[in-house]
Amino acid sequence: MADLTTNYMGLKLKNPLVLGASNLVTKPEVIKQLEEAGIAAIVYKSLFEEQIQLESLQFDDELHEYEERHAEMTSIFPDLEHAGPKEHLFNVKTLKENTSVPIIASLNAIYEISWVEYAKELEKAGVDALEINLYATPGYFEIQGAGIEDKQVQVVKSVKKAVKIPVSVKLSPFYTNTLNFIKKLDEAGADGYVLFNRFFQPDIDIQEELFYYPWDLTQEKDYKLALRYAGLLYGNIDASICASRGISSSEDVIKMLLAGADVVQVVSAIYRYQPTFVDKILNELNGWMDQKGYKSLADFRGKLSRKNLKDPFAYQRAQYVDILMKSEEVFKKYPMI
Repeated sequence: MADLTTNYMGLKLKNPLVLGASNLVTKPEVIKQLEEAGIAAIVYKSLFEEQIQLESLQFDDELHEYEERHAEMTSIFPDLEHAGPKEHLFNVKTLKENTSVPIIASLNAIYEISWVEYAKELEKAGVDALEINLYATPGYFEIQGAGIEDKQVQVVKSVKKAVKIPVSVKLSPFYTNTLNFIKKLDEAGADGYVLFNRFFQPDIDIQEELFYYPWDLTQEKDYKLALRYAGLLYGNIDASICASRGISSSEDVIKMLLAGADVVQVVSAIYRYQPTFVDKILNELNGWMDQKGYKSLADFRGKLSRKNLKDPFAYQRAQYVDILMKSEEVFKKYPMI
């Protein structure tokens, strides 16, 4: 049997399959099944600063209901500290204490001071690593992209300085030059990159003429952007590479490893195919490696990255031109008549 162990941000994992951040962690029976199926690490669902702030405001409102009452009544209510993130931290700590695989915390904050504060608290909860989610949804025309990037790089520097555990960055692909930005993060000390974050997008109900927010799983082939960037990054950065989005088969996992990923994250596939999906993927990965004569992941990881390919145009726009030149093949597959 092949050796499936891999190194992710300095963490030695028994295989490259990681459960991505999701509400699956709230189901103890699911976590147990995932462990039995062979999951190598678990990313706990994200701690959102917006949620904490909202809870804090609601809590303050409830306390202020008593402000107009006489002193004897208000004196029975001490100056309470809002416990917004405490439940989250307690649940993270509980999961860590009751599982045998590494636990990675996920954090979404807004202000630099908040990033640092919550990163420290999550480290105290005992997690093995931290995944910070960098994103920006511009709402003002006058804000320049360089300013957004500089702020995010500073966040990474501050978090890295504040904690001792490894820190990965889960990224949006929406940068003018994503490779250049990742290089800046690499210089700032990031230990890993998760390619890529999938944002909840609003939709419109045309009957009600209202916005709504559908909860959609990723689809097959959604992995292709991550595949491209894994292949471009391999051998050119110091940090680890994690591919995410649309990983739905052992073939997808193998492709990501060939491109240069150290690990892959799965979420939607677990919802669709249940925790036994993990065991199936690992068995098929083992079978493929035996068939190819690979003894370890290191034997083929990055084999089809840009660094190791003889074709200099494999990851360039020339691909697109070549596809256009063969566009007649589309009509053979999908005849119009």
